Amino acid sequence: MKNFHPAENCPVRNVLCRLGDKWSMLVLVTLNANGTMRFSDIHKTIDDISQRMLTVTLRTLEADGLISRNVYAEVPPRVEYHLTEMGKTLMPHIESLVNWAVGHMDEIMVSREMAQR
Repeated sequence: MKNFHPAENCPVRNVLCRLGDKWSMLVLVTLNANGTMRFSDIHKTIDDISQRMLTVTLRTLEADGLISRNVYAEVPPRVEYHLTEMGKTLMPHIESLVNWAVGHMDEIMVSREMAQR
């Protein structure tokens, strides 16, 4: 039987907790698809995320080392985000999950509908 470490030491729980929220994977997929982006461009791409939630998500992904934030000393200041090398190594795994979700979405929706009956 495989045992898992306590929550604070378990890599599975620790990483999936950070990536399993509503927005993190969408931000990563957006940056992977578009390259370096400004905050406003990310917000336009994921139009149903609030500015506050986007800010929190970007800070969390930056703290985890998955994205990088560059601030340019211009007036007004320009801030750009891009995937780090570590973030890029995560993308094939996320893309596999995205492809699986797209391929099975119809089945999942039917199953949900049947479960509600």
